[in-house]
Amino acid sequence: MSTWKIDQIGKIPRLKNPILIEGLPGIGNVGKVAVDFLIDELKAKKLYEITSYTFPHSVFVNEDNLVELPMIDVYYRKFNGKKNDLILLGGDVQPTDEVSSYEFSEKVLNIAEQFKSMEVITLGGIGLAEIPKKPKVYCTGNSKKIIQKYKNGMVNDKVYGVVGPIVGVSGLLVGLAKRRNIDAISFLAETYGHPMYLGIKGAMEILKFLDKKLNLNVNMKRLNEEIKEIEEDLMHRTEQMSEVSRQTALKKLRSKFGEGVDYIG
Repeated sequence: MSTWKIDQIGKIPRLKNPILIEGLPGIGNVGKVAVDFLIDELKAKKLYEITSYTFPHSVFVNEDNLVELPMIDVYYRKFNGKKNDLILLGGDVQPTDEVSSYEFSEKVLNIAEQFKSMEVITLGGIGLAEIPKKPKVYCTGNSKKIIQKYKNGMVNDKVYGVVGPIVGVSGLLVGLAKRRNIDAISFLAETYGHPMYLGIKGAMEILKFLDKKLNLNVNMKRLNEEIKEIEEDLMHRTEQMSEVSRQTALKKLRSKFGEGVDYIG
């Protein structure tokens, strides 16, 4: 029996030089908040639903009192007259062990190659001991070329010594993409490291940068209006999954890297 189930939704689109942007749950859910907002704001269309026996062994209870399996979704957004379309990767979970994290990342890169994407962006948070007043955004990548392309006054490319290993899909996608000659970069925003804290401010700083750099023309004021709704949904799902997913993952990671591990995707 296959570990992974990938269901196609609708027809396969023709995309123009798409950039893949990943934002799965992690420290502060920074990446998830950012990508969820982009999916909604850009009215992206769902392309794939991914479920797996490697995801946390539990289900969500939704507002209709019905259960939902943990799922990761792939969306796309076509633009007229722009150089790059987008592929957006978001969801409620990410794989909780090393092997499945590698397997999943390879499957995501297969999708990127399917659409001839030559650029991957991953989003995540850097956990701090205190809540940052104005979160800084750092970047690291798999080539000097892509770092040079994206770095500006809004992003600090001096990430060495600031974080430990970038654990999870956010890091693996960048590393594994290099083997396929795909340029990849990770943007990491400072956030409070408490497991129940939502890094909304960090997500906003990343979104401001991406909006300007990729010319997305998103309504940033609308993000402020949606924060409450996003926060309520994420807090509910985080509470359901935190003990099952996060603690399991951290226990395994700390057994490998030691007690100093403080960053997951």
